[in-house]
Amino acid sequence: MPLQTFLARHGGPDATYGTRLLLASAAAAVTAVPFALALVLVESGWPPLHRLDRGAAQRLHETALAHPAWVRVLEFLTGVLWDPVTMRLMVAALVVWLLVRRAWRLAAWAAVTALSGSQIGLLVKNAVERARPQLPDPVSHAPGYSFPSGHAMTATTSCAVLLLVLLPMAPRAWRPVAWVLAVTSVVGVGYTRVALGVHWVSDVVGGWLLGLVVVTATTLAFQAWRAESGLPPAAVADGLEPELPSADPEPPVDVTAHDR
Repeated sequence: MPLQTFLARHGGPDATYGTRLLLASAAAAVTAVPFALALVLVESGWPPLHRLDRGAAQRLHETALAHPAWVRVLEFLTGVLWDPVTMRLMVAALVVWLLVRRAWRLAAWAAVTALSGSQIGLLVKNAVERARPQLPDPVSHAPGYSFPSGHAMTATTSCAVLLLVLLPMAPRAWRPVAWVLAVTSVVGVGYTRVALGVHWVSDVVGGWLLGLVVVTATTLAFQAWRAESGLPPAAVADGLEPELPSADPEPPVDVTAHDR
């Protein structure tokens, strides 16, 4: 018998809530460990990571110098299609759509995830103050500090929000396509930042990891919110709110009856 089910039967609602909180904290901590490790390695100038960053930057920079047309493609992808402004506008449109559908809980989760991700990324950038790559004959430029990559982090949080909200609206046979599109966007934007010489590989990985931390933390909070509303847990593979396609995606729930 799972621990949470046992406590729900024998410990009452307080024990159940305490278990959820403990499990959520543990999951958030686990996802934070890789980012914390990456941050320590960047700050300490770990030689293997330094060589990886320099080697990748040099090879991709040589490719960019030899293929100007490819540079233009990369600049379109990173500056238009996958630009943080574009990603945030997509999330903002999604939030408006959710409010129109009266999916208040999902709208709040999407907005909080996007806004907290943006602010946390900015705070970490200013705390670390890592310089961007300085390459001969640069093919692109970007302002601000380097670690973590804001493009990579925004792509991670935004694609996660769009995917986890809209999955229930897609036929089950098409859901793998949605996952592929989301992963391709996240990986693709990271590649463009390194290929254009405006970020190190470790900046991009740091952005991915920190974005994952934010999404994990807010998703766990959302799942706890669902549980406290008397709703069954939803598998992430099916989206955060499987009831979204229904006419009333967030019907009132008798929480008192659920706790009895």
